[in-house]
Amino acid sequence: MKKKNILVAALLSPLLMFSAVSCDDFLEEELVGTLTEEYYRTEQGVEDLIKAAYEPTRTKFTYEWSYAFWNFGTDEFTHGDQVNFNYYNTYDSRLNANPAAPDVFIHEVWATYYDGINRANTGIKYLPEVPGVRTLVTPEAKAQRMGELRFLRGLYYFTLVQQFGALPLVLDPTEGIRTEFTRAPVPEVYKAIISDFKFAADNLPATQRDFGRASKGAAQHFLAKAYLTRGSAKNEQRGQQPTDMDSAAYYADQVIQSSAHALESDYANLWVMSSYDDNVNKSQTSKEVLFSAQWNDDPLIAGRYGNQTHMYYIMQYDNLPGMRRDIINGRPFRRLMPTDYTMDIYDRKNDSRFYKSFKLAWISNNAATIPKWTAANAPDPSLVDKPKYPLGDTAAYIWVNTPATALTQAQVDASPHALFPRYYRNSRGELVSAFTTRNRYPTLVKWLDPFRLNANQQQGVKDGVLARLGETYLIAAEAYGRKGDYAKALEYVNVLRQRAAYRAGETKRPEYWLVEGGTASDVSSTYAAITATAELFTTNAPSELYPANVTSTEDRFIHFMLNERTRELAGEFHRWEDLVRTETLVLRGKAFNPDTQNLQDYHALRPIPLQHLERLTRNGQPLSSDERQGQQNPNY
Repeated sequence: MKKKNILVAALLSPLLMFSAVSCDDFLEEELVGTLTEEYYRTEQGVEDLIKAAYEPTRTKFTYEWSYAFWNFGTDEFTHGDQVNFNYYNTYDSRLNANPAAPDVFIHEVWATYYDGINRANTGIKYLPEVPGVRTLVTPEAKAQRMGELRFLRGLYYFTLVQQFGALPLVLDPTEGIRTEFTRAPVPEVYKAIISDFKFAADNLPATQRDFGRASKGAAQHFLAKAYLTRGSAKNEQRGQQPTDMDSAAYYADQVIQSSAHALESDYANLWVMSSYDDNVNKSQTSKEVLFSAQWNDDPLIAGRYGNQTHMYYIMQYDNLPGMRRDIINGRPFRRLMPTDYTMDIYDRKNDSRFYKSFKLAWISNNAATIPKWTAANAPDPSLVDKPKYPLGDTAAYIWVNTPATALTQAQVDASPHALFPRYYRNSRGELVSAFTTRNRYPTLVKWLDPFRLNANQQQGVKDGVLARLGETYLIAAEAYGRKGDYAKALEYVNVLRQRAAYRAGETKRPEYWLVEGGTASDVSSTYAAITATAELFTTNAPSELYPANVTSTEDRFIHFMLNERTRELAGEFHRWEDLVRTETLVLRGKAFNPDTQNLQDYHALRPIPLQHLERLTRNGQPLSSDERQGQQNPNY
């Protein structure tokens, strides 16, 4: 019996097939050895194949390529003090088509998404032929499943084209060994992506019985984003059309107006571990989440890697007095730290998103290492030889301030807990920072995972959010603004800013009065202070930190929207593609990330993996060195 390449590639993982359980995560893994072409001609076989086609949605979260491909080398984050793959941030010569071991990123990302494309293509081929018995009896049921397959294929190509540019465009299943491929131009790839997302949007239901399957809203969101991405280009040729912004706005509006989706009332609700019932984090099933990569709650079957993003943004806390590594605080890989830009682009006093996105206080969990007052530092002689703080109290605090509000060395020394200010003046009066060691900095909380079995476990089981309604509002806002309708754009921005503000009656974060100059008893709304107006991009508003050569209203608006995307989406694995899409990668990288000085225009594309190029043939013959170079992206 003829086997498909899809299975050979997948079995390396190994192939994961999934059984759907109503009201629970869609992907419940079950290892499968081999499947045959005959099996795909059955209803159960094609249903299993469709479920398997979802597995590559996890790729963005499974290993260190997550931050290397999507957050390194941008204005938002730079590398911490553990720097295994920091050349994706510094853009040095190690970033090439065949990086040294253990970096398999370029080839692994390429191959995994193409594996997903081939799974989808195989399902698209066999689905129409399958006799319906239970789940695929009606034409509508088959059209829905076809919508899922077209959505997934579109999603995988959309990811690849943003990373690699021109691609082999394969719309039929690959059978046997195929080595002759040519790269389709970027406009042709976008045409196929938009066609797939349109079909999905027309045939998927507003809601799915099985949580995790693609829905109409997910398809419309990515369709809007594809139009926005294609139409954003000014210099690059993506096949952009005059109607792209109209289409982006239209499809984003469809999602926003749907009763199937709603913003969380409090931004913090997106990230909190709000319920441990059945190991389900309720924020993962929020109506704001449009589409997510699914994991089972059991870490033992979390796949080859699991969701490992919980480790990458955490500062080194486990060597601090009064602290030890635990599940809740996470395993600190210390890969990414926020740039000054990211810390400064928020109105930290009035926009709650900064303090709801970043963890700054570390609560003592190790009584054995709590330091004691000495005769030299005790504020009162009666405290000598007594613990500086009790178990469960603050052991360390990251103080995010400005040079104008720099602490003194005396204030740092007098603190009972470890205090790490962004700015303070040392004993000589010099302005210095505790962040320069790159192991002390605000920790992004968005991916922390309390469902692991122990503090050292790398395989996380939280779902990875790929699209949420907060981003849909920003897509709509940018599309309207690019059309010149700034008033409409601001309406959408201010919906998010109203949520971002502290509500009337809401108890504010302690930083409001301890760090930002507010009053502890103040429970008034802060929305008036952060309501967005056109002055933010029609003038050189200091709050927006515009690069020096961004001077027109049109250009400032684009950078304003990039700032809004940071405030709403920081660390959610969009940023590298955002900067490439807006053709601002070099400008903003060099302006805001001091580690990207090697960054050049050609870095807006990743190198085509050498493993792919070495397997290519032409008329049955291996490509020559020059021919392989002709298939490579420029300057790699």
